[in-house]
Amino acid sequence: MNRTDPDKTSASAPFDAEALERLLVRLRPRLHRYCARMLGSVIDAEDVVQEASIKAIEAVAGPAAITNPEAWLFQVAHNAALDALRRRARQPRLGNDEELAMVPDPTGDVHQREAAAAGLHVFMRLPVAQRGSVILMDVLGYSLDEIGGITGSSIPAVKAALHRGRERLRAALDEPDDRPPPALGEAERARLAAYVERFNSRDFDALRDMLAEDVQVELVTRTRLRGRAEVSGRYFGNYSRAYDWHFEPGFVDRRPALIARDPNDPTRRPAYFMLLSWSSGQVATIRDFRHAPYVIEGAEVNAIE
Repeated sequence: MNRTDPDKTSASAPFDAEALERLLVRLRPRLHRYCARMLGSVIDAEDVVQEASIKAIEAVAGPAAITNPEAWLFQVAHNAALDALRRRARQPRLGNDEELAMVPDPTGDVHQREAAAAGLHVFMRLPVAQRGSVILMDVLGYSLDEIGGITGSSIPAVKAALHRGRERLRAALDEPDDRPPPALGEAERARLAAYVERFNSRDFDALRDMLAEDVQVELVTRTRLRGRAEVSGRYFGNYSRAYDWHFEPGFVDRRPALIARDPNDPTRRPAYFMLLSWSSGQVATIRDFRHAPYVIEGAEVNAIE
């Protein structure tokens, strides 16, 4: 896999807050791909990428020297993903594989095809160390040396984790998905359907009436808005001038969502999505991924039956 980028920050180039900002913009989709597969959720992954970005910005402001910014940034994201997994209290802490013997390092398109075919929930069946190694090599194309630097593991440990992870992933692809389908209660289904219907009919006055007074909007990677007046004016005003969206109620990674499709796109693929939370029957928060379309890549998207 070719990761050559003429704009890549070199080890000899100055690395400061401005250089970090450029690197974060360029790498954000790749960081998200990694974290989504580590966490099994495109939504949780964006939270972790944001957390990692803040940590990176704080670190650059300090005295530490950074010789390989891209690998360092992936290491920050890797550690943030592990922290998130530990907070879930469902995954063991990353173990020490130093005692594992050296194993061959098979490469080839077959492993990349298997990784590409795996849904996010399938990666969650791999232990953490194996999951990270498979994602970094077979999804993102990093070398053994780079993976070792990102994960803090020796080359023998990376090879062992990669070998075992590929075997486990191949077996997991043949295992049935025994999870129950996502479902909504009648009240939540009705609220979501009403919001979608009013959005698609461009009835923004009716949408304003559905907002809580202290509603908060996050336009992911762009800005945050607070309060019904600001949301009604700026947020709905911008949507009223756009014609590249049509929403459907559904699930993204098994969470209720508004799924946007571009009516001008003949493939009708999901373009991005929006998450709502409710309080006393009114919209309390809106998390809109319109400006972060990479987040829906690899997501489990389902219609509401």
